[in-house]
Amino acid sequence: MKGLQAYQRVNTQTSITDADPHKLIQLLYNGALERINMAKARMHAKDYAGKAQLINKAIEIVGGLRSFLDFDKGGELALRLEVLYDYMERTLLEASAKNDMDKLDEVASLLRSVKEGWDGIRPEATGEQARQAAI
Repeated sequence: MKGLQAYQRVNTQTSITDADPHKLIQLLYNGALERINMAKARMHAKDYAGKAQLINKAIEIVGGLRSFLDFDKGGELALRLEVLYDYMERTLLEASAKNDMDKLDEVASLLRSVKEGWDGIRPEATGEQARQAAI
């Protein structure tokens, strides 16, 4: 198990080092979803301390996503995402306090929906980044 964890750390570090800004956000979405799934497993195993640590990490990641919002460029969409991220953070706290898997599922579903939209704009986002780098 330790070997797998070491591999995952190296793989994650390599992904982060090689990632463009769009890819970094994708990695954050993946990380939050992974932590939520792991928290569900810890909750099922009645490892409430482990569950709490994983949910706290998911909350930190959602907070990180929130901090990357660009209200000048994103306008109303950024405002709506801020409200959604705030809701996700509060719902994760409630899920942790009440050991509520349904709340974890709800946040995971919301994250997947936003991630799908983010994944869908990758060609446009990476094209814009390339144009900016050429200027």
